[in-house]
Amino acid sequence: MARGTGRARRSQAERDAVTIEIGYALVSATVVALAVIGVVVAGPALAFGLSDAAERILLGVGVTLAVTAFVVRLVTVLWRFTTRERARRAALDGGAPYGGMDITTYLENRGDGGPGQPSQPGRTRPDS
Repeated sequence: MARGTGRARRSQAERDAVTIEIGYALVSATVVALAVIGVVVAGPALAFGLSDAAERILLGVGVTLAVTAFVVRLVTVLWRFTTRERARRAALDGGAPYGGMDITTYLENRGDGGPGQPSQPGRTRPDS
């Protein structure tokens, strides 16, 4: 257990997965930010003859959008990874929704038969 957190220590494979996911998030966020700069700033600047003031405004808007796109991509990738990891850990610990079963299996095995189903298979009337 980690000190005072109540969590089990991560294995080397889990630490490696986190490192790889962080690297992927940073690289993909950088690619998205560069694409935004290319589309918003470089594209119009090369395609049109803009004045210095228009280029400065375009650069400011492009940088703002690129930073926003970088942060959104980074957070989205890491959020999805965290959600998948929590679900995976919960499934391994048996704490997943429906006891680790898919919803159909859960409904078939939960014991009360579900709505419209007999409580005991093969028995359709209470007096049979």
